[in-house]
Formats: sequence, C-alpha cells, structure tokens
Amino acid sequence: MTKHIQTILAAFALSAAAAPSLAQSAPAKQDHGVLRQTVTQFLTVQAGGLPGQINVTVGAIDPRLNLAACAAPDPFLPNGARAWGKTTVGVRCTAPSPWTVYIPAMVQVQGDYLAAAVPLAQGQVIGPNDVARVRGDLTTLPPGILTESSQAVGYTVARTVAVGAPLRQDALRSQQAVASGQMVRLVSSGPGFKVTSDGRALANGSDGQTIQVRAPNGQVVSGVARLGGLVEVAY
Repeated sequence: MTKHIQTILAAFALSAAAAPSLAQSAPAKQDHGVLRQTVTQFLTVQAGGLPGQINVTVGAIDPRLNLAACAAPDPFLPNGARAWGKTTVGVRCTAPSPWTVYIPAMVQVQGDYLAAAVPLAQGQVIGPNDVARVRGDLTTLPPGILTESSQAVGYTVARTVAVGAPLRQDALRSQQAVASGQMVRLVSSGPGFKVTSDGRALANGSDGQTIQVRAPNGQVVSGVARLGGLVEVAY
C-alpha cells in the first residue's frame, strides 16, 4: 500500500471517529411540547379568577421553528392581550441563547350568565321571574354580562331586551331612590356616633348613587342615596 493511500485512509478514519463527537456537540433544540405546556399552565393561572370552568387550547406551533433549548421559558402577555377568548402568549428565553416566540391560544370560560326569560320593556322593573340562568362560553358574549340575579332583580330596564338575550350592565339602571327637591332623611354616622336629620336633595339619585343634599343649616353634604328617601353620610 502506497504512502499516499495510507494517508487518505488515516484521514478518513479520523473523520469517522470525530463524527460522533460533532453530533454530540450540536446544541439541543427547544421541545415544542414544553412550549405548549408552558402556555397552558400560564393561561390557566392567569384566568384563575374568572367565574366559570376554564379551558385552554394552545394553537399550532410552526414545526419549522428551530429554537435553542431553554432551561426556564418565561411566558408573558403582550401589550393588549389578555387571558380571555382568542389571545396570544409570548414566551421568551434569556439563557443560554436569547429568543422570543409568540404562540396563539384560546381561553374559554364555561359559566352561568343571566338572560331575559321574557321580553323586557324599557322602564320595566325586573322581577325574579323575568330572568333566567343560562350556561355558555362567557368569552363569546359582549362585555358587562350579568352573572348573578342580585345584579338585575329590582333594577329598571334602560332599553328593550328581547327574550333570551343576555343581560348587560348598560341595559339596566338602578331604581330611583331620591328625586331632586325631595325632602330626604339624612343619616350621618362615624366612629361612635349616628345622627339623623332632614335635608333636601339637590339632584335625582338611584340606589347607591352619590348625590348632594342641603342640610337644615344650609350646608351642602354628599351622601349615598338609598331606597325609601334615605341618604347616608359617612364621616
């Protein structure tokens, strides 16, 4: 065997021996399953206070996405995003190789909400039989949906609501508790004292609304209107 051929064979043997070590030294790639799990756990925690059963679905991750493995992927909500309905979650890594990726997801909240059990006319005061509890995905409904009967019963319908339609806060208003110019009973209270007196309301006020009242001595005070012509003043 010539010396030239021996040199070629020796070089080939060295290359073959080095191949496993080169393969072993290639950087590890980020597991997409870990990314999906990170997003799922993050959104589940973020939506934990919502009134209903939470279901998180993580969207597709491009299989061509090739990221260096990260020891501690850090999820976050981009500006304007929230853990509600169709959303996007960012996941970033700082070491050993910095990168950031954005992953689509869906947060569904199955819960009860109130709907009109009968057609509700403008100006109507809602009774217990006028509303029904319905179960559905709260994230598909308009904002301000009511979820408890106490939020609707006793309130006045501000605009017509069709039967079966979800009840929203802006469709109702509190009953008027005090009318402008009406004589009211002022109930002033504070640590260790409670005083009642008469006064005159300076504006209309719904139950729970803050209004101004002129006291007998001419002083104008602010208080919370209550049904029955009461105004509560706290000190």
